[in-house]
Amino acid sequence: MAALHKIQSRLAAGILALPLVLAGAGPGAAGHAMTPAAGGLAHFMVVADAHYFGAPHAPCQVPGSPFPPCYGPDQMRAAYDMQPLLDSGTDGSGQTIVVVDAFSNPFLLGPHGDLALFDAAWGLPAANVDMVAPDGLTPFDGSALQLGWAIEIALDVEWAHVVAPGAHVVLVLSKSEADADLLSATRYAVDNNLGNVITMSFGESENCADPALLRDQHAVFERAASRGVTLVSGSGDFGTTNLLCDGSGIQSSASATTPGSDPDVTAVGGTRLIANVVTGAYVGETAWNDQFGASGGGFSAVYHRPGYQAPFTNDNGARGLPDVAYGADLIGSPLVLFAGHFGLVSGTSVGSPQWAGIAALVAQSSGHRQSQLNIRLYHLAKSRSYGVGLRDITVGDNSFAGVAGFSAAPGWDPVTGLGTPDVAKLIPLLDRS
Repeated sequence: MAALHKIQSRLAAGILALPLVLAGAGPGAAGHAMTPAAGGLAHFMVVADAHYFGAPHAPCQVPGSPFPPCYGPDQMRAAYDMQPLLDSGTDGSGQTIVVVDAFSNPFLLGPHGDLALFDAAWGLPAANVDMVAPDGLTPFDGSALQLGWAIEIALDVEWAHVVAPGAHVVLVLSKSEADADLLSATRYAVDNNLGNVITMSFGESENCADPALLRDQHAVFERAASRGVTLVSGSGDFGTTNLLCDGSGIQSSASATTPGSDPDVTAVGGTRLIANVVTGAYVGETAWNDQFGASGGGFSAVYHRPGYQAPFTNDNGARGLPDVAYGADLIGSPLVLFAGHFGLVSGTSVGSPQWAGIAALVAQSSGHRQSQLNIRLYHLAKSRSYGVGLRDITVGDNSFAGVAGFSAAPGWDPVTGLGTPDVAKLIPLLDRS
């Protein structure tokens, strides 16, 4: 627990200490607030001090460690086959990734901030990050709610930078987790053309969102698509269900997650990534489903099935999600640096910023904005090259908390979508899609 006391010492007097595993707090206003990690279980398990990295690997990458196995940038890039593309110069240069989150993270930026330490630990180029708070910042109070969002911010910025190290990152902060405030921040990013890729690592049940707000949100997303902006979000963290609207528990029936359910958004589901913890050599993946959560998936009660999904689902009326997937399990977690300590996280928000990075690589490779990534992904899935650029995940399910889910299966499924990326092979295929 010594690491926890060190974190606590970095917080102002009266601020809550960070527990070994921190669960993000539920919505602050019933039915009108998003939660980070698309479901509220933004776990952060401390494994090492930032200065531990005189050694080549974190403790969770050492055989016999008491921690779950984990991956740093080197291993994640190897597992998802990014490094050849990065070595060739396709690194997101000329692209801008917008990260939308709530509240703030006072530890992230600056010459001695977490992001600089993270980059130094892994030999990454210094990140080019700007921060915007269009409606003003709420003072950081160290509450469980704000700590959960601060960890989410660290995850989103650090790992978007890992995948697209040459991209400019603009962190757009909402003044709170309220639906209207997050939508205001997203609208600002779209209307002011802040970037060509937007990642939104938050969500709530469709049945908790005000229908009028969903209409406004969809209008913003339509404007983004018309301007060539790619939108990415997690698909949810509770299988086919979601948190209750007041955050007090789990709903007892199926419910899709917004904003991932919007057809203009690429919804990212979750897997358990199995790779060599030292080399990153890919072994395999199964659908994410453990005691903390399960890959969000199912069918929207708000949006009709988009044309690009017509060949893939038997449901003629509803938008299915997720579209793709990425590692989301605490076992095989990416290392995140927060408040001077490396920790493990879980949830579909792990994949959202990394798929945003992939979208930036696609845009750089093609030489122009790409707009809806889904259209190209599903077009590829209809071709003989489907199994080349995407790894079809066929093992596991997303039943959770007594609510029946679906089973992963060949082709698209409402657990892991079309699968996970082999980035070096996927990018040139999307160029031609």
